[in-house]
Amino acid sequence: MSIPGPCYKRVILKLSGEALAGDRGFGIDPEVLNSIAVQIKEIHDYKVDVAIVVGGGNVWRGAAGTAAGIDRTTSDYMGMMATVINSLALQAALEKHGVDTRVQTAIEMRAVAEPYIRRRAIRHLEKGRVVIFAAGTGNPYFSTDTTAALRAAEIEADVLLLAKGKVDGVYDSDPLVNPNAKRIKEMGYIEVLNRGLGVMDSTATSLCMDNAIPLIVFGIGTFGNIKRAVFGEEIGTRVRGSNGGSNG
Repeated sequence: MSIPGPCYKRVILKLSGEALAGDRGFGIDPEVLNSIAVQIKEIHDYKVDVAIVVGGGNVWRGAAGTAAGIDRTTSDYMGMMATVINSLALQAALEKHGVDTRVQTAIEMRAVAEPYIRRRAIRHLEKGRVVIFAAGTGNPYFSTDTTAALRAAEIEADVLLLAKGKVDGVYDSDPLVNPNAKRIKEMGYIEVLNRGLGVMDSTATSLCMDNAIPLIVFGIGTFGNIKRAVFGEEIGTRVRGSNGGSNG
């Protein structure tokens, strides 16, 4: 059932790099990028504070670095640069639709973006700007999922929206392998950890659990899903914070 207004005031949207690639599997699909920008504008127009974390797997993946003989730390830094590429592309797409946007990077590169400063990020959100957090946490060995969980805690987001490119929620087994896999509508973080479900990496999952940050996992492939998630419609999988509440 549709709710006549947003359920959340401040959200973090985590986009995988693969989501930007669309069916191409690599790079950035202009049509997908524009579609995501339009959907973000849609919730922004309802005065929802929107912060975004973008992955970089469509440009560079750590596994590729390992296969090429590149050490893990260097490969991770290359991945951080990939997230900056995606963040700048998303910023350009959003501003094309009239959405005032700021990119903040965990690794300073002042020629293209602001350095990440928590208070400045919150101020941007209060002024109605969309903020995109790039370059992960600035440290190797931490995923962009962990970045999203960390930033959600830091800016006191009401919910973390985990937008997937290939699946539309959390399943009891891999739906890309098992056609009989069943989607789980709601669960707790402890269950995610105990069952080893591939929602996020364990560091990100624990961070969300410890800070009672609700999570909604959904597919980005269907237009309008971001708004549906923000408006509280039954979509994807909801993962509850450790206090048992869903905040919406």
